[in-house]
Amino acid sequence: MTFIASMPMYDPPEERETVDLSWRRVRDALRLRGIAAPERLVRRNADLPAVPGGIRDVAGNIIAPDPVTLPPEELDLHTLWRHPDLLFGETCWGPLEQGLRPFVHVIAQNSYSGVPGGEGILYRSALITRSKAQRPAPVPSDTPVMPDLAGKHFAFNTLDSRSGYLSVERDLHAQGASMRAFSRMTPTGSHLASLRMVAANEADIAAIDCKSWAMTQRHHPSLSAKLHVAGWTAPSTGLPFICSVHLPEAIRRNVADVARAIFLPPARC
Repeated sequence: MTFIASMPMYDPPEERETVDLSWRRVRDALRLRGIAAPERLVRRNADLPAVPGGIRDVAGNIIAPDPVTLPPEELDLHTLWRHPDLLFGETCWGPLEQGLRPFVHVIAQNSYSGVPGGEGILYRSALITRSKAQRPAPVPSDTPVMPDLAGKHFAFNTLDSRSGYLSVERDLHAQGASMRAFSRMTPTGSHLASLRMVAANEADIAAIDCKSWAMTQRHHPSLSAKLHVAGWTAPSTGLPFICSVHLPEAIRRNVADVARAIFLPPARC
């Protein structure tokens, strides 16, 4: 078996050095345990091993295409997460709760300590609007801190994103409202694209997880200067690390032990 690994969730070009360093820590610890962890992280479909006939579940149903049939320079996350050779990966609770869970084991959690809006395994999404005046951002709370959303145009990355969509839906539901409060909703494909829409006055508000917002402030200061934190979602469990259910049990346990020592134990398994 040729193992693969990927940490795609906080991996923009500006963060590659940091992400690669994190992977080297995991990789080297796994190799000390006799596991042939890959040298580098997967970042393209072309880096994924072929699975002739497509990736199948235990019943033989196709659950993802053969990676060689995909655009080579893109990275199809749903195929990556279901790949039987996945030794170490990173996903979101949204996809897990919407069909991914049977094909992976949750082994560890990201830490959000030190990031405004985060604490340990918990994160919040910043509700971002255009900056109209210099005013302090609201303080994150254990409950939602939400601006008036009625009639606003909401930009979001994907429907299965906990930070970009599902947390807003949850918080509105808790207040007896729904996503129908928005006059319009536009999927953008990424948090950065959502922020650019808001900054360009093409949307009114977006929900961006606190770590992604911190990275935007660090790497795109001219963009973040046009934007303002107008509120926060309630805290949610942050992004988990995963491995394939196809891994032998002994290897899975070693991967989980290493990941929990470097990151944090999972909130639930």
